[in-house]
Amino acid sequence: MSTKFHRTILTTGGASGIPVKSFATQWGANQFPPIYSFVFNVALQFFGPVQYTVDGFEKTFAISHIGHALAFSFLRCHLADTARIVVVSSGTHDPAQQSGMPDAYYSSAEELAHPTEQSSQNKGRQRYSTTKLTNILYTYSLHRRFEAINQKAGKHWTVVTFDPGMMPGKGDWTRTRWFCNRKVLMGETLAEGYTSFASLDTSKHPDSGIFGSDDGSIGNGAYYEGPKRIKSSEASYDKAKQEDLWQWTVKTLADSEFDMAALDLRDLL
Repeated sequence: MSTKFHRTILTTGGASGIPVKSFATQWGANQFPPIYSFVFNVALQFFGPVQYTVDGFEKTFAISHIGHALAFSFLRCHLADTARIVVVSSGTHDPAQQSGMPDAYYSSAEELAHPTEQSSQNKGRQRYSTTKLTNILYTYSLHRRFEAINQKAGKHWTVVTFDPGMMPGKGDWTRTRWFCNRKVLMGETLAEGYTSFASLDTSKHPDSGIFGSDDGSIGNGAYYEGPKRIKSSEASYDKAKQEDLWQWTVKTLADSEFDMAALDLRDLL
């Protein structure tokens, strides 16, 4: 078996619609093979006063949720019929884990995107843990729609969400690191009291299928802590919150009826 990898790097602004659309256009123009594994792992934490993107969205939420939703919407036409979506979340989303981070609190997607005078005073660490909750809410919404699409269109799309734990990497605790040779390592922002650590060796671990198509042993619509399937937070199973996030995403980010159908998966349902 060949161990050679071919890599092409394309860049995107991540949280803004125009750069993400440009990225998707570049992807299509390059005629790459179908996407079998699509990993949403971009997240940043901002300290100090609330910050906004050029589009006017709060940055933590924009990067961790909006950018991923746009990327999925614009690139889903390139997904293989057996594609897997992996949404990287964090144990910080669950107050019961006592991670040392402020508790996640989801009021509405609109308030996360455009904080009120009161909620704009929330600490950056609290906004971060809340966006990790939105990652899971989005995953569960996507899962329900994938089930309907798979039944109707004969696809086998799956989505899982994943807490990688915190991996120290050469002194840099603020960025997620991927080593796509023999190991996949994820790093979460350092938080005092946060003690979850994980390492996945994708060449040896029986649950390495989290990152790609597998034999069906990885639960669709499930939450994993490292290789272990566990329950996510109580709030993450609130369908009203899941649908609030989904509908806000569709209505707010769509520039046209075409974009709205793509974001809502309406053309496949």
